Amino acid sequence: MRIFLVHIRDPQFYAIPAAGLSNGDVPRIIGFPPIGIMSLSAVLKRAGHECVMFDQANPNTPNDVILDEIRRQQPNLVGLSFLSTTSYPYAKILARAIREMDADVKLAFGGVFVSLNAQKVKSQCPEVDFVCRGDGEQLILDLLESPDDPSNILGVTWADADGAVRHNPDRPTERDLDQWPIPDRESLALGFIESMPLDVPAVLSLDRYTTMQTSRGCPWPCVFCDIPIFNDGKFRSRSPEHVIAELKQLQEDGYGAVYFVDDHFLLQPKRIEAICQGIIDNGITISWGCEGRVDSVCMDLFPLMAKANCKSLMFGIESGSQKILDRLKKEQSLAQIEAAVTAAKKAGIEIVHGFFVVGSPDETEEDMRKTFRFASKLRIDSFGFNRLCVYRGTPLWTEYVNRGLVNDTTDWYKYYKCSEIDPTVMTGAEINRIRTVEMRRLIAYKLLRYPLQSLRLIRRFLQHMPLRDVVYLIVKPFLGKKSGATSSEVLSRAVEHEEMKSAAADLTQLSDEASGQAIARELAAEKIYTIGK
Repeated sequence: MRIFLVHIRDPQFYAIPAAGLSNGDVPRIIGFPPIGIMSLSAVLKRAGHECVMFDQANPNTPNDVILDEIRRQQPNLVGLSFLSTTSYPYAKILARAIREMDADVKLAFGGVFVSLNAQKVKSQCPEVDFVCRGDGEQLILDLLESPDDPSNILGVTWADADGAVRHNPDRPTERDLDQWPIPDRESLALGFIESMPLDVPAVLSLDRYTTMQTSRGCPWPCVFCDIPIFNDGKFRSRSPEHVIAELKQLQEDGYGAVYFVDDHFLLQPKRIEAICQGIIDNGITISWGCEGRVDSVCMDLFPLMAKANCKSLMFGIESGSQKILDRLKKEQSLAQIEAAVTAAKKAGIEIVHGFFVVGSPDETEEDMRKTFRFASKLRIDSFGFNRLCVYRGTPLWTEYVNRGLVNDTTDWYKYYKCSEIDPTVMTGAEINRIRTVEMRRLIAYKLLRYPLQSLRLIRRFLQHMPLRDVVYLIVKPFLGKKSGATSSEVLSRAVEHEEMKSAAADLTQLSDEASGQAIARELAAEKIYTIGK
């Protein structure tokens, strides 16, 4: 069978100019590769099927091109994969366009958002035949075996001949991840650029770059996160041997940088040690990064990780107030945060990044200022301070339903900043005012207190970015608010995505007709940020 897999994204993306293109006319973008559909493609091809992939970040494959290819190649199944609430409106628009063009082709949704909202999605978007929940590898193979009668396929939500939504039992969580092949990275005509966290245009290298997933899940109960619910609270990992085999293949294919997109890489010390030793023993020179919790028992392995080419380590720090950490159920202490960051820098890891949130429930102005003061004490190289948001599938959403702040029946597909709906949260204006002032102080303090550390990061930016862009990233928070993006979270996020996030949140709250019109206007006005000298 012929299967089309489409990775749905918000159409905001960044691309380098023509002179920097690799492999002929293949564009390169800042962002993470669509490892989900790449993994499914490898599974499908091993089973003897034909698979064609599209990533909506590719400027050469907008919706019209995808529709033309569906019309021309007549696939048996089109799968639309996306992660979040904010991508759902784009998925609906494309699904309806496909169904209008072809009344017979089978359509499927997959990803975290639809897994947690399957019955509601199927009712709201009847054009889609199957809503696929959880891991997709075996599910898609089972679906292709019985596309006309999915009644016995675990993990599928569908509609019977009478239009009644049927919600098949969940598929048991698959623990043997080694059974699946290495993702199909070579069949997608798109390249990716290594950058700072959250897809911002602060380029770290122009080496061939990709992502890997060596484990799935995180068992900790942070109130803003849906990962434990999606993974049934389980942590599953691939064997070190399987991971090393993939890294060896990537090196043979010419990759120079990899980011592990594990929810919590720093969980199993023996596995981490074996992976690092395997990298060293096999002469693998790929640089890599990962993220994990600060209370990891693996801190004594940081020197080995650095020796094995770990160049970046990302910590979810969240707050400098113990009261807020407890409110968010982070189950970590300020002392643990400081110890982990210090150990990572002492081990020689080049970039240690801190993710922070502001605008949390019950957070006061003093709590927020504590967070910035705490960040100034830490030896982090880069940092991001993002407004806390809530979406369905998280413990915080359940709390808000119980408090009457959201309606689970009418608001399930919406995405809110906590400051918009929770009276215990400071207003958006207050948050932005404090953040602007404190960000300026923090950046100035870092530049003056840790000049060599800051200059090393800036020098790395300058290797791949024009001087004017790097200077702008540094000075923008000191320029005050102007038209365009809000205050930049510099040296970590580089370009503030606050306006883009706000637009995405607003889009989820529009009617389908209004969201379609808004998306059309957005596409018409789309801008591409170019990088290069």
